Amino acid sequence: MFKRIMQRELERAAKQLPIVTILGPRQSGKTTLVRQTFPNKPYVNMELLHLRDLAKNDPVAFLERYPEGAIFDEIQEVPSLLSYIQVRVDENQKKGEFILTGSHQVELNEAISQSLAGRTEILHLLPLSLEELSLAGVEKPLDTLLYEGFYPRIHLDQLNPTKTYASYIQTYIERDIRKLLKVHDLDLFQKFLKLCASRVGQILNKDGLAGDVGVSSRTIGHWLSILESCYIIYRLSPYFENFGKRVVKSPKIYFCDVGLVAYLLGIETVEQMARDPLKGNLFENLVVNELMKARYNRGLDPHLYFYQVAGRNEIDLIYQRGHELVPIEIKSARTFNSSFLTGIKSFKKIAPDRYTDPYLVYSGDEEMKLGDIQLINYRNSARIVEQV
Repeated sequence: MFKRIMQRELERAAKQLPIVTILGPRQSGKTTLVRQTFPNKPYVNMELLHLRDLAKNDPVAFLERYPEGAIFDEIQEVPSLLSYIQVRVDENQKKGEFILTGSHQVELNEAISQSLAGRTEILHLLPLSLEELSLAGVEKPLDTLLYEGFYPRIHLDQLNPTKTYASYIQTYIERDIRKLLKVHDLDLFQKFLKLCASRVGQILNKDGLAGDVGVSSRTIGHWLSILESCYIIYRLSPYFENFGKRVVKSPKIYFCDVGLVAYLLGIETVEQMARDPLKGNLFENLVVNELMKARYNRGLDPHLYFYQVAGRNEIDLIYQRGHELVPIEIKSARTFNSSFLTGIKSFKKIAPDRYTDPYLVYSGDEEMKLGDIQLINYRNSARIVEQV
């Protein structure tokens, strides 16, 4: 069993507020985390039809079954229950009475903002981090990590990643997409999903994607929003200020797990991963995910961006730390090359008053200071955003 770093934040939030809500991808470990953290609380899976019907048809009687509170898993199945939970916690004034989990932001955000504002803290749990794997004694080579991804069951049960992700798409993604989009042509949607994978780490071009899929740009925008709300992808925003440059203002596409990208790209072995032309993009996705997980696991917003001037990539990643901007370059190479520092040096000239503590993340083992730039192995990349 994996120890999740977020557990400390979950325990803290439950001592301060009546409700804690954990959102994240399906199978990322939300249920395991909350049941381990609160073993004495009743557990209710809202995907069970008889429980869902009771909660919808007689919510007052349903909540009376849990006088000391409960864990309600996949609460997006019954968003109407949240208003009744609000009344209950306002009356009881107990801390940590209800622990909620959900995997669809689109169905929960509005309901939470209307019913639970000021009564819940929202935490985001992504699949395992490198640190969590290491704490469990799991150490794997880079190509294996890129191929297998970070979903707990793959590592816990030694599952075949290709078969697991195929089942994941059929069991969860297609079912959720059918429900949220009412997509009838799943072949067309799968084509869209694979094309998104082929653009991982790249600037989003909705018109180009629409042309390749054969649907309108508006449809692409809607589909992207649904994938994002289900924690399949996320869009990394550009950082732009008036630095006197033609700064790119379109986001980049990344996936919440690199193993799913590998599957969608048709990569079925570690050997294929080692030769794949998009390995560098997957490595970049892995590092960005690590920094996001490190922030989320501490209950903080990521504050991560990229910076690009039209026509050339300046900085792979910008971590905003208050007024300061930490530039981060990400290279999949094992050997350092001085050309890797070009973007960071250029950014220092553009924003000298904001620039601080630059990093170059790569797959090599040697770590050192190169002037003011810290060379760091990707396994330690979370340290960048853990510094205060």
